[in-house]
Amino acid sequence: MTVRLGFIGGGFIAEFHARALASVRGVEIAGLMSRTRPEALAESIRAQALGDAVIYDTVEELAANVDVPVLLNPNFARLSAMESIVRAVEAGARLEAIACEKPLARNLGEARAMMEMAERIGVQTVFLENQLHVPAIQAARGQLASVTEAMGPLGLARAAEEHAGPHNAWFWDPTQQGGGVLSDMGCHSIAVAWYLLTPQGKAVDHLQAERVTASVGLLKWGRPRWRQELRDRFGVDYEKTPAEDFATGTITFRDPESGYRSMAQFTVSWMYDKQGLRLLIDGLGPGYALEANSLRSPLEIFIGDTAAASIQDAELALEKSTASQGLLAVQPNEPDLYGYVDQFRDLVAAVRDRRPPLLDWSYGREIVRLTMASYMSAERGATVDLTDAQTRAELEAYVPLIQQGRGREVL
Repeated sequence: MTVRLGFIGGGFIAEFHARALASVRGVEIAGLMSRTRPEALAESIRAQALGDAVIYDTVEELAANVDVPVLLNPNFARLSAMESIVRAVEAGARLEAIACEKPLARNLGEARAMMEMAERIGVQTVFLENQLHVPAIQAARGQLASVTEAMGPLGLARAAEEHAGPHNAWFWDPTQQGGGVLSDMGCHSIAVAWYLLTPQGKAVDHLQAERVTASVGLLKWGRPRWRQELRDRFGVDYEKTPAEDFATGTITFRDPESGYRSMAQFTVSWMYDKQGLRLLIDGLGPGYALEANSLRSPLEIFIGDTAAASIQDAELALEKSTASQGLLAVQPNEPDLYGYVDQFRDLVAAVRDRRPPLLDWSYGREIVRLTMASYMSAERGATVDLTDAQTRAELEAYVPLIQQGRGREVL
């Protein structure tokens, strides 16, 4: 069967997903729906023979004509889009699954609402967290399978994602996005570090999080020059409603079977003014180690001053590229490098074979929980104990001050 996807959202991430789907069989982009009609995206999809990319005016119309709606719209619009999908199913639409780009929600209350709606209509969910599908990560786990069996699993995993800042205004608005860089990218790094620590053959949520210690900072975009740039470019005022541009933390996990403890360390920033997006991931085990760096490329290009004027799009070389001259790291296939291709292969196989995907929304909810615990730790200046029943109950209703627009009280 050919799985018909319907993109809800037509911005940068939708374009990136479309690039990834050029390498996936048994799938087409059958429909698009966005607040601004995505004519250019539709034309690109059709030109690449990736699907008919019919533009629909409502989510309900799209859901009635596809197999899998894919939520790629802004974080603040996810709940309303999901409500529309529910109405479409209750009116007779038949869906194979519903997929959602990370994060599942801005807080645990919203995550709970998303899951309740999915359960109400009885449709399989797929959580799109590309970094667990990164080929280098999968290859490392495969290569080390016999080593971890003999020596034991990793004791420490470290994951960093950094670039110079998002493309669109809503990402910078903490009340719409859900926070700053911790909400935007911390979810990636937390997820991949947790996955690396997980023993081979165990479920992705096998390890139980016990303690979270985190801190956040506004290290670049709170300074006057850069605050003014945000106002000029995006209409966002970090004097009044700032969000963090840097976050770091550690999470202690416990294996419920062996009792073995391990630690995940994450670092994310919107102030990495080098070549562009960098994923830096490593792991340390007894007698072995691994390391992956997305800026290491088999291709390098040098562009001198006289040639730089001819550059039309620096991001052709690398996502979030900040330079169009000098020595550039070029990644020939970024969607594959970052795991987007295998992410969709997993989705297609799950629908075709009627099996669970690697990640569902219950996993996405746990990533939201760990992100919220990180914000809580940063606000309180203390370690958050996730084994404490009262703390877990507080997290269910917790909305970070930064997400509330009260970032000045934290930063």
